[in-house]
Amino acid sequence: MMAKSANEDQLYIGIDGGGTKCRATIYSVQNGVLGTGLGGPANPLHGLERTLESIMVSTQLAMRDAGLPLESIHQVYAGLGLAGVNLPNLYEKITEWEHPFKQMFLTTDLHTACIGAHEGGDGAVIITGTGSCGFSYVKGLSVNYGGHGFALGDKGSGAWMGLEAIKAVLMELDGLGPHTIMTPVVKEHFNVTTAMGIAEQMAGQPSSSYAKFARYVFDAAHQGDQIALAIVKDGAQYVSQLAHRLLENNPPRLSMIGGLAEPLNQWLDPAIAKLVEVPKQPPEMGAIYFAQQSVLEQDQKVAM
Repeated sequence: MMAKSANEDQLYIGIDGGGTKCRATIYSVQNGVLGTGLGGPANPLHGLERTLESIMVSTQLAMRDAGLPLESIHQVYAGLGLAGVNLPNLYEKITEWEHPFKQMFLTTDLHTACIGAHEGGDGAVIITGTGSCGFSYVKGLSVNYGGHGFALGDKGSGAWMGLEAIKAVLMELDGLGPHTIMTPVVKEHFNVTTAMGIAEQMAGQPSSSYAKFARYVFDAAHQGDQIALAIVKDGAQYVSQLAHRLLENNPPRLSMIGGLAEPLNQWLDPAIAKLVEVPKQPPEMGAIYFAQQSVLEQDQKVAM
């Protein structure tokens, strides 16, 4: 077999999969980012087949965006950061997948988000999107808190806020809870007038369906609605506590990532809010760094 020339380019794909969407980025060592793609939910906790489908959709769209033939995916190293694979059985199921890549390197979305946020350096990251969790990597040691999944945990997340909002609306409609301006908004969203109509449509829905209501909670909180304010403040207090816990490991940087990172910031403990720094790179770039490092470590072992 002919050896590769030292200047031959190598392609990587970084994939960031969460409860709402899956992002993929094609990266060339010589030319940087070539293309991106977006797929659906990719948390195997909520469906393995759906996750694999979302990975492939985002991959194919990224390849197309990069102007690359789909069959060349077999020559691409893949770094995958997925929600849910902190659970050993889900990690095992993904690693058993007959993927199309040259080689696949799997870790949690927390890990790749942290690598990306601090451009490969040490630091801590809090994800506040559909779900919520915290991760810190300092001097080779990692810790993570939260991330127990919806509805066991994920406090302060979009899904948690949406669930709390709908519970409050149902309480009011049953005449068992106080008024909230979220009630007419939620009724209009579902085009129903009764609590049962809402419950029927939300029965069995995934976390991503609940997360859609988070924006209604923030809107109502800014209008002074007491129920919405209580939800937002409770969520922000949890995220602040999560940050304080992560800071016990003395990470040099702290970042927040996800759809709620910006709207939550003003409700955080002021001591935490002033420490939060903008992520240097997105999670999918963190997945690329992870794949590059994994390939390097693999080559070093072979050379020994």
